[in-house]
Amino acid sequence: MDVLKRVPVREQEPKVRATNFAEVCYGYNEQEAIEEANRCLGCKNAKCVQGCPVNVNIPEFIGAVKKGNFAEAADIIALSSALPAVCGRVCPQENQCEGKCIRGIKGEAISIGKLERFVADWSRENGFVPKTVEVKNGKKVAVIGSGPAGLTCAGDLAKWGYDVTIFEALHEPGGVLTYGIPEFRLPKEAVVQPEIENVRKLGVTIETNVIVGKSVTIDQLMDDEGFEAVFIGSGAGLPKFMGIPGESANGVYSANEYLTRSNLMKAFREDYDTPITSSQKVVVVGGGNVAMDAARTALRLGAEVHIVYRRSEAELPARAEEVHHAKEEGVIFDLLNNPVEILTDDKGWVKGVVVRKIELGEPDESGRRRPVEVAGSDFEIEADTVIMALGTSPNPLISSTTEGLEINQRQCILAEEATGQTSRAGVFAGGDAVTGAATVILAMEAGKIGAKGIHEYLSQK
Repeated sequence: MDVLKRVPVREQEPKVRATNFAEVCYGYNEQEAIEEANRCLGCKNAKCVQGCPVNVNIPEFIGAVKKGNFAEAADIIALSSALPAVCGRVCPQENQCEGKCIRGIKGEAISIGKLERFVADWSRENGFVPKTVEVKNGKKVAVIGSGPAGLTCAGDLAKWGYDVTIFEALHEPGGVLTYGIPEFRLPKEAVVQPEIENVRKLGVTIETNVIVGKSVTIDQLMDDEGFEAVFIGSGAGLPKFMGIPGESANGVYSANEYLTRSNLMKAFREDYDTPITSSQKVVVVGGGNVAMDAARTALRLGAEVHIVYRRSEAELPARAEEVHHAKEEGVIFDLLNNPVEILTDDKGWVKGVVVRKIELGEPDESGRRRPVEVAGSDFEIEADTVIMALGTSPNPLISSTTEGLEINQRQCILAEEATGQTSRAGVFAGGDAVTGAATVILAMEAGKIGAKGIHEYLSQK
């Protein structure tokens, strides 16, 4: 065994997986997991833990995997993370724990994400049950949203003895895990639902079809229903558009709507009647993970797919693994291009996109080189569907119905970074509702911070 090289992970063949919604990556088996774990140096002052937003004790859980003690590894991870099977699949480990790995200085970093996934999958298949609190403290906390921030906050509070109820606007819990991330990256029945069930096993109640701000307000939850604190983890579900001519045409989707129809409403399955455009040629605008998800979903639904992005491959914000998978599957990348108009037929349906070439100038405030349009370079890409994957912002429903809750210009709730405390006493917030669209693991980190902030607040009352 070459300790400088990772144990490779098995995947579906690109040509096969491009025609189905089954998970792309198969993950490690027991032998492969132990072999990969044995590459770990077991650092005392582990940089990888510093790189993990939820501070999983990575050397300890990998040490347990080395010994083949997978139950112990599951217990160690459960102390820090309520969603290990999710994190093992969708976290950008290459920029976090694996990016800090000492083994990665001279060779390839330990495949921490794949090991976490292995432990989580093993524990699910072997009936692992998270440890619950025997004694409740009699204090009620409401959590708004059942995405990664809400689930994490609720799980931590339940472990400390709080009576926690999650209020979810949609008919199924999970937030972006359920409606945003495709089946081929994050299986719903096999992975997401069991992780949510583990949060329920901690004693958390989840009420679906409750739109806070409409069905009930935060004031009513606190004044009438006896909740002593509230955590807002409602995410960022309001899509952004470009404001170009033709954007209101039939066949133009936000990535949010397109993925929700496919993931939550099962539009990819032939036995479901959910309407979704049967596209021949799709243009996806954007370069992040959501753009890759939308493009790879459209590809599996039978379309030729182009990703149009105004910067070069070096500036693509999506994970390298997602870009690699998209290319393998046949997604066409039209980089250094920007849409300027959506063309329509006489019935108002999309028939193409006018695109302008881009050159990169000096770096802007984000550190990336600023896109500069090239005059006279317009050309047309034929398309019957356009998917805008340009990011999202928080829905203003909660902030507009909660007096004294301060927001910024982007409709994001203002909350203290260290505690999650908002401008309203007893109301905390975290995740995309505060930061705008970000990653699952950063939302989980915010959920943990919010739980700790609520615990300290209610302990002092």
